[in-house]
Amino acid sequence: MRIGIYGYGNLGRGVECAIAKNPDMTLAAVFTRRDPAALKIATAGVPVVAAEELEQWKDKVDVLILCGGSATDLPHMTPAFAKLFHVVDSYDNHSSIPRHYAAVDAAAAASGHVALISCGWDPGMFSLNRLYSNCILPDGSDYTFWGRGVSQGHSDAIRRIEGVLDARQYTVPVEEAMERVRRHENPTLTTREKHRRECYVVAAPGADKEAIRHQIVTMPAYFADYDTTVTFVSAEEMQRDHAGLPHGGSVIRTGRTCASSCQTIEYTLTLDSNPEFTGSVLTAFARAVYRMAQRGETGCKTVFDVAPVDLSAVDRSELIAHLL
Repeated sequence: MRIGIYGYGNLGRGVECAIAKNPDMTLAAVFTRRDPAALKIATAGVPVVAAEELEQWKDKVDVLILCGGSATDLPHMTPAFAKLFHVVDSYDNHSSIPRHYAAVDAAAAASGHVALISCGWDPGMFSLNRLYSNCILPDGSDYTFWGRGVSQGHSDAIRRIEGVLDARQYTVPVEEAMERVRRHENPTLTTREKHRRECYVVAAPGADKEAIRHQIVTMPAYFADYDTTVTFVSAEEMQRDHAGLPHGGSVIRTGRTCASSCQTIEYTLTLDSNPEFTGSVLTAFARAVYRMAQRGETGCKTVFDVAPVDLSAVDRSELIAHLL
């Protein structure tokens, strides 16, 4: 499979690492909105191509993995590029996924392509585990806790604010809420009661910090519904204290299988590198997109539509023999 990467930030580099781990894939090209001559990638011999030349690669790329941000890039990128390629994106604004799905489905269906959206670990792997646990424990409650870790999408949303040079946003679960869930108290928790958000921001010289703070804490869908703190730091402090991109979290479903039996399903991720793990998920699902396209499928897909066997490079008989 010839995989293209559109965007070479943290996520694009994570996808590049993942492709190198999959022997049935090759990196065809990296597409960038920056000056290609100034961009050095890790994979030797792979062309770096200006974004303006993307259409010329329609017959040279089997699946294009889109590594833009959810705030302003993917809502227009994914529908546009689904007209040219089979694509995968990591759109993570949960409340707007149905609208994004509709736009991408119209573009992909009309052009005869497969486009898989909202792929990563949440949405993505956590979505699958929520679905599985709901099916197994229909009489129960779902709880999802993220962090403590850096959210790429939320950090990107802050960086789009005028006057912000750099930002890291940490999502922090409220430990008391998690323990109440594990004790089968079945609590009804508000968004604010489950998580808080810590933002570290490097402001441009002369920027209005109070205006930046206000834009962050009132941002719909990202920060408005949480207890959010904003701390301004220097570029040196950001590099020293916040250079890493760890993350993780847990999906928990508690339920009853009869009047006296309490059951708990918990799926947990602990990630040294959020973008590298997300890139690995995107790459696995790119394989599934390629296979669905080979079968003649078209339109927008989600992780719910993918058969597990399509994710694996291993032959189905080997999966049955060794993993089943």
